[in-house]
Amino acid sequence: MGRAARTVDMAPGFSVRPDYQVTIAPSGRRVRAVFNGEVIADSTAALVLQETRHAPTYYFPRKDVRMDLLTPTDHLTHCPFKGNASYWSIEVGGKKEENVVWSYEEPYKEAPDIAGYLAFYWDKMEAWYEDDTLVHTQLRTGKSASANPLVDWLLSEAWDATTSRELTKRLAGRMNECGMEILRLNLVIQTLHPLLAAIAYRWSRAEPEVSKLEASHDTLISDQFRNSPLAPIFEGSGGVRRWIDARSAAEYPILDELKAEGATDYVAMPMRFSDGQINAITIATDAAGGFSTENLGYVHEILPMLSRLFEVHAKQRSAATLMRTFMGKHTGERVLNGQIRRGDGEDVNAVIWFSDLRNSTPLAESMSRADFLIYLNRFFDGMAGAVVDNGGEILRFIGDAVLAIFPIAGDGSCSREARAEIGLACERAVTAAMAATAAIAQTNIAQASRGEPEIRFGIGIHIGDLTYGNIGIPERLEFTVIGAAANEAARIEAMTKELQIPVLISDTFASS
Repeated sequence: MGRAARTVDMAPGFSVRPDYQVTIAPSGRRVRAVFNGEVIADSTAALVLQETRHAPTYYFPRKDVRMDLLTPTDHLTHCPFKGNASYWSIEVGGKKEENVVWSYEEPYKEAPDIAGYLAFYWDKMEAWYEDDTLVHTQLRTGKSASANPLVDWLLSEAWDATTSRELTKRLAGRMNECGMEILRLNLVIQTLHPLLAAIAYRWSRAEPEVSKLEASHDTLISDQFRNSPLAPIFEGSGGVRRWIDARSAAEYPILDELKAEGATDYVAMPMRFSDGQINAITIATDAAGGFSTENLGYVHEILPMLSRLFEVHAKQRSAATLMRTFMGKHTGERVLNGQIRRGDGEDVNAVIWFSDLRNSTPLAESMSRADFLIYLNRFFDGMAGAVVDNGGEILRFIGDAVLAIFPIAGDGSCSREARAEIGLACERAVTAAMAATAAIAQTNIAQASRGEPEIRFGIGIHIGDLTYGNIGIPERLEFTVIGAAANEAARIEAMTKELQIPVLISDTFASS
């Protein structure tokens, strides 16, 4: 055939008896693939790629493949030692399989022989023939007696890490124990958060304690992000592998930074969650010659399992964040702690806050929907923001009104400690009312400068006992407060209109 078998490993540091390796060699046979009765590929020049713990894979020259039966797709995958793979779907006689053919158009330097060749998922084909012999798909397995030490670590230790920060630190430690000589390790997890786009966990040899970095949504449109290897990953364009030299350092600013630290090799790989969300893991080494195929194989092999551990942590964070955002801190904690059935709740003593926007109906009718939403959110920024900043909890946004409480700690007795807690809650509510009034006044200065209507409001403050719990139907519950004290707070706020004052407190509150 004119081409000898070659072991894929171009980097020093590969162990003498590698546990993970790749070889590419001529098949030496006529190989045919059949799909729905049609011969899709037929070649005497196919290459066979052998990869540890994977079934052997045939790569066909494009001239020997029925390209007229293939349709290119947008699907991409990444292998840190083969490169980015593009995909095709097959359709023959009404039968179609999505993303079952792939090719490395520009493979990394470890696998140049397969450039432009096409491979097929073995089990998606109807039949395979080597020469004239039918090969049964169930007989081809990729099982190996060799063990990936990172797999053992995942099963025995990694699951015990309770946070993503701890898991990142343990991962870096285990990688270095395997001889990878990690200079930096970075896990970037996209997040469901109103303010944050992603959270990054970064380990470096210089600072072995993992740092947690939070990226805002604006970060994703910044030049710093767009000029980073993370941008193509988050866009679904596979991964990035760069041997660090003067040319690669100029391509991405992060590589210039790593080059100054002595890095020799860098890889950024997508790490997908079960719902398809794309995250990223980046690794840099200063090992002479860069990463070995063996070590990259270890990492590539564990990514599906590793991503599930980070996904569990991410889902926990998202649940807590969404509970705080949509239900408030204390209410969210109650729900997460199991108060989820209709009727679950407790009696609480609290300061009750009810505030309302003045003239909202005529304003809504005279303004565009977009402008009114901006106006409404400016009101909430000043009003609800002051409540949260002073230890209160927003229970509900009722149209253009705000219902909030300042819970009173203690046992409800007449002891000095209990009275002090009542005084503290009342003080917080008064401070919040003063802060809200000042904030709206500042907002109104800006409103006037833009020729926009001023924001007018009323605040009613009361104190009393409430039932704090779940109401509704089994399929749709709401955690809120129930009781006469809440209704009285709303009536007190309504009196501010008649008295033409912004804030009114009850006698009960004043004497507390």
